[in-house]
Amino acid sequence: MSNEHEHPHPATPVDSGSQALAEALRSSFAIVKVVMVVLLAVFLFSGFFTVGPQENAIILRFGKPVGEGDKALLGAGAHWAFPYPIDEVIKIPITEIQQVKSTTGWFFLTPVQEAAGEEPAAGPSLNPAADGYAITADGNIVHLRATLSYRIEDPVRCVFGFAKEANEPYSLAGTSNVVQNALNNALLRTAAEFKVDDILTRDRIGFQDAVRRRVTRLLEARQIGVVVENCVVQPRPPRQLDEAFRSVVRADQNRSKALEQARTEEHRMLSKARADAAGTINSAESDRIRLVKDAAGDASLFQGLLARYDSNPDLFIQQRLIEVAGRVLTNVQDKVFLPTSTDGKPIELRLLLNREPPRQPTQTPAQP
Repeated sequence: MSNEHEHPHPATPVDSGSQALAEALRSSFAIVKVVMVVLLAVFLFSGFFTVGPQENAIILRFGKPVGEGDKALLGAGAHWAFPYPIDEVIKIPITEIQQVKSTTGWFFLTPVQEAAGEEPAAGPSLNPAADGYAITADGNIVHLRATLSYRIEDPVRCVFGFAKEANEPYSLAGTSNVVQNALNNALLRTAAEFKVDDILTRDRIGFQDAVRRRVTRLLEARQIGVVVENCVVQPRPPRQLDEAFRSVVRADQNRSKALEQARTEEHRMLSKARADAAGTINSAESDRIRLVKDAAGDASLFQGLLARYDSNPDLFIQQRLIEVAGRVLTNVQDKVFLPTSTDGKPIELRLLLNREPPRQPTQTPAQP
């Protein structure tokens, strides 16, 4: 045995090809490790995301929210989550106004026609299989479409509550669908409560407000965390009856014009009557004041004359008689005053009226 230890077997020489392959494999494994490290770093780095100042975010991990209630909400700033498909980030605009459009009640339009603002040619009749419509309270048909603007007020309720009730995945698309369905329901239901003339011309604002109120009630009942901001409704008659409705509109305009003219004439006549009445009242008031003043003056004069009469009635009567006779007999040629006799007997008064005019002296002929 000592000889074996003293004389070991010589090492087997390594083949150069095998050595080169081994070195190549070692280099490849090193490159793969570097690539895997780089890919892992890129994968993890891709999990960073930013939430805007007008947004909230929710992380879903394998379809389940990370956190409960308000704790699941992420505010503005930079955040990190595992990249998809481990985590999914749902961003919720909390101040941005969202919009949905109704999908019922309007006639069929192709996307090209809708983008160009064109209407297809009206056929002989309505096609219920393609054209939408609404039935009014008086049994008429109108086309309706609406645009609803809303804002997310409760992000947690908007994403979590609705999804749990509907047994659907967490997303904002479900909320948008609920709002759209509520808008469609409000259009058709409210149209059934209004007459066609009110919807098209007479009470369009009232009809629009009624649609908005019903949408609000429906969404509040569902409690999906949204607030209705505005609702714009566009009604129009069926295309096949455009001319008939235009005639009705013209008749209504003429009616309104005639009523306005009548109201203008009424206002003019009432104004004139009020002015005449005011003038008559003012004139009467002036006459009243003048007559009252005259009566007061006459009363004051009478009081003064009464005192004089009480002091000497005979003298007062004679003075008044002379005064009255002077006024009455202003144009009499001769005036004779006969005082009352002292014994109380009447005085005989003889007047020669219509006296003969004096004769003109005649010229005597000259004596020869």
